[in-house]
Amino acid sequence: MSRRNKLQKFAEIADFNNVFENKNASNPGISDKNGEQIELKGLWNSIIFKNNFPICLELACGRGEYSLGLSDILSEKNYVGVDVKGARIWRGAKNAINTGKSNVVFLRSRIEQIDLFFDQNEVSEIWIVFPDPFLKKGQENRRLTAPNFLNLYKKIAKTGAKIHLKTDNEALFDFTIKVLESTQDIKIEEVISDVYEMTPIYPELAIKTYYERIHLKEGLSIKYVRFSFVDPI
Repeated sequence: MSRRNKLQKFAEIADFNNVFENKNASNPGISDKNGEQIELKGLWNSIIFKNNFPICLELACGRGEYSLGLSDILSEKNYVGVDVKGARIWRGAKNAINTGKSNVVFLRSRIEQIDLFFDQNEVSEIWIVFPDPFLKKGQENRRLTAPNFLNLYKKIAKTGAKIHLKTDNEALFDFTIKVLESTQDIKIEEVISDVYEMTPIYPELAIKTYYERIHLKEGLSIKYVRFSFVDPI
């Protein structure tokens, strides 16, 4: 994508009423489309969605395809796609506006700061769909299912909150299972080594992102694990 196109999308995002941005990682504030700082921690339902539906996050959401797809299946939930890349969020936000989805919004922020923007017990569900597996040596802590990230999710998730990972990367999948099995207050609920061998497939898992379609054409199997946070024994 050319620099000109990126700048154009950043400018358009600034006018979207469904995108909220943390423009400075050293400052935990969120800006709305008017550039004004707003406090949303603990207030997403009352200020943004204006209902009491459960909040579902899509982390590293890219174009927001999963948030949009889930909202078609489970409309009585509120969806927040989180990504640091504004040019990617632009597509999802624009699609949400064009289709009239008032229950899908986007937060441009680093995921490492997610606990600054959501309060304890505010999130009921998290989807992590085809994240960067960070395969280079020494990058394990950057994986979105590494212990440091799981600890962040625990700060904002309700007890029993469902966390989903969908990936084509075997190394990330195996790493995740090992981490989950060694974490006391996590319950693994389901492990699927090949999603599309299921009959019937869950509607939530049948949603295909742009990158998933590429992986499937390459003959890669799509893996899935669902787990939840439980009270420590």
